[in-house]
Amino acid sequence: MMDLQWPLIPGVHAVCSTRQGGVSVAPYDSLNLGDHVGDAPSAVAQNRARLAQQLSGAQPVFMKQIHGSDVLMLDHTTPHGLSFDAACTPQTNLACTVMVADCLPVLLVDTQGRAVAAAHAGWRGLAQGVLEKTAHAVSAAAHCEPPALRAWLGPCIGQPAFEVGQDVRTAFVSQHAQADVFFKPRDASPGKWLADLSGLARWRLNLMGVRHVSGNDGSAAWCTVQNRSQFFSFRRDGVTGRFAACIWRSA
Repeated sequence: MMDLQWPLIPGVHAVCSTRQGGVSVAPYDSLNLGDHVGDAPSAVAQNRARLAQQLSGAQPVFMKQIHGSDVLMLDHTTPHGLSFDAACTPQTNLACTVMVADCLPVLLVDTQGRAVAAAHAGWRGLAQGVLEKTAHAVSAAAHCEPPALRAWLGPCIGQPAFEVGQDVRTAFVSQHAQADVFFKPRDASPGKWLADLSGLARWRLNLMGVRHVSGNDGSAAWCTVQNRSQFFSFRRDGVTGRFAACIWRSA
């Protein structure tokens, strides 16, 4: 598990796994948590059990992530596999969980620790407002406003590795002209851009008034593509596993 280096609220806990510490064989080696990537179901089940052991009795709920922006409100009857890209709960011992392999995991909590959330923020979900919707869900559950939230950005594909087309740039710049600063032209490839996914997320959170943002600062240490031994990366490997970020409230 990573050291999140995030000052959490008492009674709130979070973890982010790496690709290490599981039972899956290549190319899913070794702590693959995704049940949709072709890995042996028995290996995924064992890996998920190993993750659960790190959650101090909390139950992780895995979603079927579809690169959208809808937020699932978790309770103790919520099954695995529902089609959502973010989860929120004020209940205890339920871990909001997202899986990634280049997309950005974002964890949220209010300053009183009354509600938590996790969001899967690829460029599509980010452009569709998944972070804004997730922040509003936490605010509603915690009876506060977005400036009373704290966020953590996890590992994702870094800007030097994230080549995108004009369609991706347009998806953001058409909403906010200022988003242009998060796209560098790829001189060797006309019409291509290098996108700063974590920078876009931090900026959009800031626009909502969420100023306390920790974690991914865009440096190489946070890049899933560059850190092969630590992280799965779909952009780098194609067939690969998924790691996860979880956040929960203890009883």
